[in-house]
Amino acid sequence: MKKKRRSAEELLRLESGNIRNLRRHEVFIVAAIAVSWALFQLSLAWFLILESTFERTVHLAFAIVLLFLICPCIKRPAKYLKFLSATDRIPLTDYFFAITGALAALYLAFDYEGIGMRAGAPLTRDIGVGIILVVLLLEATRRIIGPALSFIAILFTIYAFFGPYMPDVLAFKGVSIRKYMGNITLSTEGIYGIPLGVSSSIVYLFVLLGATLDKAGAGRFFTDLALSVLGRYKGGAAKAAVVASGATGLVSGSSIANIVTTGPFTIPLMKKIGYPPKKAAATEVAASTDGQLMPPIMGAAAFIIAEYVNVPYLEVVKAAAIPAFVSYFGLFCITHLEASKLGIEGLPPEDTPKFWETLKNGLHYMIPLTTLLVELVWFRHSPELAAFRSLTVLYFIIIIQEIHKSLKEKKPFKQALRKGFLLITSGMVQGSKNMVSVALACASAGIIVGIVNMGIGGMISGIVENLSGGNIFLLLLITAMASLIIGMGLPTTATYIVMASLTAPIIVNVGGLYDYVIPIMAAHLFCFYFGILADDTPPVGLAAYAASAIAESEPIPTGIQGFLYDIRTSAIAFMFVFNPELILHNINSWFHGLSLFAMALIGMSAFECFAQDWCLTKNRWYEIPFFLSAAFILFHPGAAASFFHADPCVKYYFFLLGIMIYVCVIYMQKIRMKKSVRRTG
Repeated sequence: MKKKRRSAEELLRLESGNIRNLRRHEVFIVAAIAVSWALFQLSLAWFLILESTFERTVHLAFAIVLLFLICPCIKRPAKYLKFLSATDRIPLTDYFFAITGALAALYLAFDYEGIGMRAGAPLTRDIGVGIILVVLLLEATRRIIGPALSFIAILFTIYAFFGPYMPDVLAFKGVSIRKYMGNITLSTEGIYGIPLGVSSSIVYLFVLLGATLDKAGAGRFFTDLALSVLGRYKGGAAKAAVVASGATGLVSGSSIANIVTTGPFTIPLMKKIGYPPKKAAATEVAASTDGQLMPPIMGAAAFIIAEYVNVPYLEVVKAAAIPAFVSYFGLFCITHLEASKLGIEGLPPEDTPKFWETLKNGLHYMIPLTTLLVELVWFRHSPELAAFRSLTVLYFIIIIQEIHKSLKEKKPFKQALRKGFLLITSGMVQGSKNMVSVALACASAGIIVGIVNMGIGGMISGIVENLSGGNIFLLLLITAMASLIIGMGLPTTATYIVMASLTAPIIVNVGGLYDYVIPIMAAHLFCFYFGILADDTPPVGLAAYAASAIAESEPIPTGIQGFLYDIRTSAIAFMFVFNPELILHNINSWFHGLSLFAMALIGMSAFECFAQDWCLTKNRWYEIPFFLSAAFILFHPGAAASFFHADPCVKYYFFLLGIMIYVCVIYMQKIRMKKSVRRTG
């Protein structure tokens, strides 16, 4: 078990790029840079006022420096040129790359006025520094994320230069080296674009909040609290895993980090009560992957969606609320149905934490999260201010927590203060390390976005539109498949940025051509959802590898099972495109919104009875269409009204029809079960 858990943690280190076991002075150097980055970001939220371009350059410089110091060029031991795979020290070459990369990233800030004066006519020096920045950025991205994003950026770059020599269908006017560098490295259209801007101004603080909460012990608290409430019920360990991963997902943007936090406690318990290793791991994969759907944070992408759609961040949270909670409820239903099929009961009392004791010992972890929600929802403060104040509260709580422990254990007051500050510093270091992959993904994706904005986007949009033949459903399928394929090698944020740049406008436009109004928010959330699903899509699916390492199951079958569990998420993504009311589009009444939410929950329950081929007992073949029909009607009553040629004004009455169908099938199964009991009795 210990060996397997270590393997999962190694996957997390691999994902975060934190691979090297550094010497003492190197640990100090890395920690100093990481803490400096954290203090810089905190000062931006508190008192420091900088022009946004300067913010972005400094943010990227910190990310590049940290990456080259913590992540080797080759992650496996190399026979020749061993310095390329050195994990026991930082080679001089990586110090050189770190310093050069940082200076190249800061060049726009160093010569800001001069570059502005010669916009469109860069000097040879500008072009040279730009080439260095692009090369080192793509190399840094390759080291921490893998080759996929760098490879895609290189392909787009080659296409930008060689477009005039392509076949007629793919022909593009092409760009010069001056235009390319002017857009990509010397303006806010490329590397320093919206994604990096959101990363520097907002995302860092939320990642820091999540890392500090984890260091303080909040992850274990969420798991124990979920087990104390749900552990004793049927399939309780799996239900607790769903709730714990959802709670951890509130502040974690990483599927693997979520798995490594909650999985070592929940997966063994699931196996203990009878879940096969594959299904135990798949449940954790599905729960942890969907943690990125959970408002208010939703990984980094939620903030980028707000910028792209040009709405307040709270509007993104509002739109994402029903789909996220309904998706998690669907997974909750899956755990119950799987437990029913396998005859699994709850955890024994000795394995279930005491609720009041658990709540009392960890209630203080809820204060920063409550602060965050109050700041965002009640006071409607900006996300960065809300995150900063939540962090301030959390730092105060950590100090109080350590003082309380020292008084309890009769230890010196100074030791408590020292441990509290060490915890805060450790959170800063971990937060900065976690942020490296996000910042570099945003910067590298900015290269692709910048090239798309040079004119390639229109050409690609035309090709995709022709492939779909103007069929909106086919267009969504193409987008979904492309997101899953691209997302296999990219983090969710990068997948979303690429797909949103290429396909979100087409989804809206094609819908408009056929008088079918698709809100821009629905199109962007659709791209985001399928970017998340790529995390557990075989054959890559690192989340599945991490969970299988803990469960001692095979990674590929685990990934397939997790993907099957996540079909509900893909279904709801299609549903909110065709029925935007599910993302509360043009819904301004609390009663109306809660009614839609309640019907969607019942619809998801019916859908899972269809997908799992089980309700109260195994489904008969003729019951399956009824479950599917009930789910469809409850998700999209307007389509049912249209099918029966009813007035759209009465569409909500069809909710009653969906509920009746669902109840009738349940009643049929209940009667069948009673007859079966009589026969066996």
